[in-house]
Amino acid sequence: MKKTAFVIAATTITVFASGSAQAQSTAFENQDAAESAVEGLEEQIAEDRDRDLEAFGNNGRRLGAYGSLSARATTTSDDDDDTTDLGIGLRYGNYDGVNGYDLSLSYNYGEAGDEETQNNLLAGFDYRRDLSSNLFAFGKLDVAFDGLADEVGDYETDTFIGAGLGYRIFAEADRQWSVQAGPGFRVAKLVDEDEVREAAGSVSSNYFQSLSETSYVTNDTDIIASEESVLVSNELALSVSMTNALALRTSLTTAFNDATDDGLSDARNTLGVSVVYSFR
Repeated sequence: MKKTAFVIAATTITVFASGSAQAQSTAFENQDAAESAVEGLEEQIAEDRDRDLEAFGNNGRRLGAYGSLSARATTTSDDDDDTTDLGIGLRYGNYDGVNGYDLSLSYNYGEAGDEETQNNLLAGFDYRRDLSSNLFAFGKLDVAFDGLADEVGDYETDTFIGAGLGYRIFAEADRQWSVQAGPGFRVAKLVDEDEVREAAGSVSSNYFQSLSETSYVTNDTDIIASEESVLVSNELALSVSMTNALALRTSLTTAFNDATDDGLSDARNTLGVSVVYSFR
């Protein structure tokens, strides 16, 4: 059996490296399997988005711009089967002391043989303006696209635009809690159904609690509600800093959509463990 693999990975904001060389192919299929599994895990970790504490309500943000561009591509040939996966991520933001904005984009494409396995795009734009030390205004745009939606009622595209006010309940060095809410408008295209156009509203909460000089807990909640459905996402995470730039992060993300989930037991739960290296 002949196997070949080609991997390209690059990132400017988060770096994950392996301390050993690429595992060699051998006649014994499971030899070096653990090492190969770790390498695959590292590639998936590189796609995880680390929480940016500075991006909510401008609290504690540094002046100036920041950004990152990341890309990952893998192509595997196994006999007559070819598998390709591509991931692209973009983040860019700026803060001038009063106004701040952040742009994020994630695109993933996969193909096995002649059949697509994934084709989705997520994009978001957030703008905030400080009105006082605790009060701020915001505007946001969120777009989701699923090129593989094929069942009746599945979302092909889902776009939300909204604005409102936010308030910092706590803005201390070891504890931060900000909430924001406001009205908006939602446009969604469903497979074999009429386009959805309706008023909607968004509510968000971001909480940060320092546990020690090297560890902290965060809990982020986002809700977008309309007559068509209610979308809820919550991420609880524990981060432990090993150096000023290197941190170990464990997170539990829950996503619920009452249009497709009968109850909270049907929500999608994702447990993630990652090593995050950040720099500016």
